[in-house]
Amino acid sequence: MQMSQTEQTAEQRQRRGKIEVSPQAIGTIAGRAVSECYGVVGIAGKRLRNGAAELLPAERYHQGIEVQFSNEQIIIDLYVVLEYGLRISEIAHNIMGNVKFAVEKMLGVPVVQVNVNVQGLRVSAPDAR
Repeated sequence: MQMSQTEQTAEQRQRRGKIEVSPQAIGTIAGRAVSECYGVVGIAGKRLRNGAAELLPAERYHQGIEVQFSNEQIIIDLYVVLEYGLRISEIAHNIMGNVKFAVEKMLGVPVVQVNVNVQGLRVSAPDAR
């Protein structure tokens, strides 16, 4: 009995076992990629607190990142605070590219969407720039 390549591949995968990566681990990868982007102040919580965005410490980045799986593809929603005075669209496109590259490189699974939600802007002191 011969099997098609697709069936053989699926059967071979089942024999070896399976690999599961938690959404929190994917969030950590995405959070690290976001934090390396120019113009990003930090990852924020999904909800505003008293009308202001709450910056999250690195160990809680997963609270500002939502990961969804759809047909073996990944969709990531990010909540960020950006530096005031910079072009938001450029920073957002940079974030999208970095997150997509980092997650696909580490997992080998396609990322179909990276949605950037800007929760706030931070104005730095003039001498801090």
